[in-house]
Amino acid sequence: MNTLILAGHLGADPEVRFTSSGQKVTTLRLATKTRKGSSGEDTIWWRVTVWGEQFDKMISYLKKGSSVVVVGEMSKPEMFTDKNGNTQISMSMTASQIQFSPFGRGGSQNNQGGSRDESFQENPHAGVSVGEMQNFSSDQSSSMDDEIPF
Repeated sequence: MNTLILAGHLGADPEVRFTSSGQKVTTLRLATKTRKGSSGEDTIWWRVTVWGEQFDKMISYLKKGSSVVVVGEMSKPEMFTDKNGNTQISMSMTASQIQFSPFGRGGSQNNQGGSRDESFQENPHAGVSVGEMQNFSSDQSSSMDDEIPF
């Protein structure tokens, strides 16, 4: 099994669909950044699939620009040709855990109750506990650098 932990921002609002058998499937489009040395950053887009209703309460708070941490199983990358004829790679995973990220944009990282969790404010590089869900929200930004490839 390929377990992966991704931290990034949603490039679109979550999309909810149902299979022909009635099972709920939610798709998140997640942008992650990779550093390329002195030449800057690249954005890698991930399609994150959430099966069933296990994260419904949390997903209702997510929208384009939300910062999240997702843990799940990586699927085999697929190649496709974009509208300009360039070969691209589609990355995808099936989520087993989703958390609000404490590393959101801006300085207003309040939890659901409205009080501040100072431990993440003082040390923004502290580790994120995968087993615990942190109820953080961040400033929402609708501007993304790159186009969603799927």
